[in-house]
Amino acid sequence: MKVWGQTVDDETRCVHYRTPKDIVAIKFACCGRYYPCHLCHEEAENHQAEQWPKRERDTKAVLCGVCSTEVSVSDYLTTSRCPHCLALFNERCDLHAHLYFEM
Repeated sequence: MKVWGQTVDDETRCVHYRTPKDIVAIKFACCGRYYPCHLCHEEAENHQAEQWPKRERDTKAVLCGVCSTEVSVSDYLTTSRCPHCLALFNERCDLHAHLYFEM
């Protein structure tokens, strides 16, 4: 799966967020491209980011950078780790959830 933006490693970390737990990329509803973060999307695209609507919570739009499993929005919002490889996700990403998903 291609991840766009300024990644710094093969686990989807980017120049903006690169802690050991920053291992997800989000597929943006507006362009269908995976980016590590909202800042990477903003820097690379010439359109406004769109959030995933609540009615599309079953859409696989989150990529685990450790095992490359695609996770549904619903599963991502209700867990703290990858359901496949159990890698921990950054719990502070909740602070930015509204930028990616309609809340």
